Amino acid sequence: MGRWGGLSPTASPEDLWRRVAPQVTAALVRRYGDVDRAEDAVQEALLAADRQWPLEGLPDDPKAWLVRVASRRLVDAWRSDTARAAREDRLVPRGGDLVAPPADHPDRSAHDDSLVLLLLCCHPALTRPSQVALTLRVLAGLSTAQVARALLVPETTMAQRISRAKATLRELDAPFAPPAAAELPDRVAAVTQVLYLVFTEGHAATTGDRVTDVSLAQEAIRLTRDLHRWLPEDDEVTGLLALMLLSHARRRARTTPYGDLVPLAEQDRRLWDAGLVAEGLALVEEVLPRGRVGAYQLQAAIAAVHAEAPSSQDTDWAQVAALYAMLADVAPSPVVTLNRAVAVAEVDGPTAGLAMVEPLVEHPALRRGHRVHAVRAHLLERAGRREEAREAFVRAADLATSTPEQRHLRRLAQALTDPPSG
Repeated sequence: MGRWGGLSPTASPEDLWRRVAPQVTAALVRRYGDVDRAEDAVQEALLAADRQWPLEGLPDDPKAWLVRVASRRLVDAWRSDTARAAREDRLVPRGGDLVAPPADHPDRSAHDDSLVLLLLCCHPALTRPSQVALTLRVLAGLSTAQVARALLVPETTMAQRISRAKATLRELDAPFAPPAAAELPDRVAAVTQVLYLVFTEGHAATTGDRVTDVSLAQEAIRLTRDLHRWLPEDDEVTGLLALMLLSHARRRARTTPYGDLVPLAEQDRRLWDAGLVAEGLALVEEVLPRGRVGAYQLQAAIAAVHAEAPSSQDTDWAQVAALYAMLADVAPSPVVTLNRAVAVAEVDGPTAGLAMVEPLVEHPALRRGHRVHAVRAHLLERAGRREEAREAFVRAADLATSTPEQRHLRRLAQALTDPPSG
């Protein structure tokens, strides 16, 4: 069965979309060069699978089956449009012809087009935010709402951005032609951002009843490994892979047997994957001395400091704070400031951390999310301001979109309704 052997014959269309559809879409877009038609055809193929697989059984190669069915749907739609255009031409002359799809050729579904198409979708005609948004939606399979949360913008804004990006590509003569060598650095930078955001959504799912979407995180790691094999000397690709491995190593310790969230400070580090930790640390040690240090390398270095500490209390928080200060210089953002505030609070006390967090509460990029309120609540509690902390935890729980996050934050708020012990 390969990578798709875990699919159940009764898997829902939503499950199939998350695990199979991005690669099927990638194969169709690369073959036919039309994002919208490819998305529609894949959706129809998934519906056909939902009807047929429970009755006929899972195909030996589910991806090849979906590529074949989706290709037929796409070609049928093209023929229908061509016939309609011909009928209209008999009534109203047109100034141009539809371009026929390429002639059929042997099935290439066994070939994974995802990484190649990631590069092709990051077209220079699109802005970086549009490149990332389109690729996350079409090829990573994230919903528009998930993409909006990942990029810290309203969902309506994100829907418009994705729609405009598709329209821009439709206007180009050859949007999925191989990029020129001079374009590769910018395209690779966009691809690393996409892979980082896909992994982040998998590592800390923003919706649903699971802390982690393991299959999504593993797919991001797989593609990043492929990119690293292709570009072994790219320091930021190496840093990104190290960051993913060190973060994913903690997955078993991040939840209780009942699926509840376990914060980093409370995790049983004996459950961390020692093999992934060792691999991640080796990559960090390899890349940091090589030259210019970028954002992913710095985040990997921070993850390495946590990985090397036998307990939360033994963490070198001064080093973490220093690395976040460097990260703020290289890639300033409100999220970096928020994370840095946590480290500063460990070094200089909660009041110092709160001074950095308070201005972020109404920041346009953060105020719709729960995390700034959760961090503020944690620091308020440490500062002894229990009632304010309780209110902040409640506010964070109300804004959280992940069920385990909501439960965790409400438990913390409830704990502060009781009188302090001692």
